[in-house]
Amino acid sequence: MLMNRRQSERRLCRRFAKIQFGTGLLPRDCTITDISEGGVKVIAEDLDVPPEFTIILSTSRPRQCRLAWRIGHEFGAQFID
Repeated sequence: MLMNRRQSERRLCRRFAKIQFGTGLLPRDCTITDISEGGVKVIAEDLDVPPEFTIILSTSRPRQCRLAWRIGHEFGAQFID
């Protein structure tokens, strides 16, 4: 059985968002599939995700993130701001 290592409760959602990889680069579309106070689970196709990036949510301020894991088009990110 896998242990849940999250420090806060996750909430399932389906929110469209943007992911920004660096200054001067255009943000790319992505979908948030779950979110917690500590991070997000994201689906984004055809992206080479760097170790740190910004998630731009339509309902809140942009959040600085660190890549936690990746499997195919899905990845998890920890909020670092």
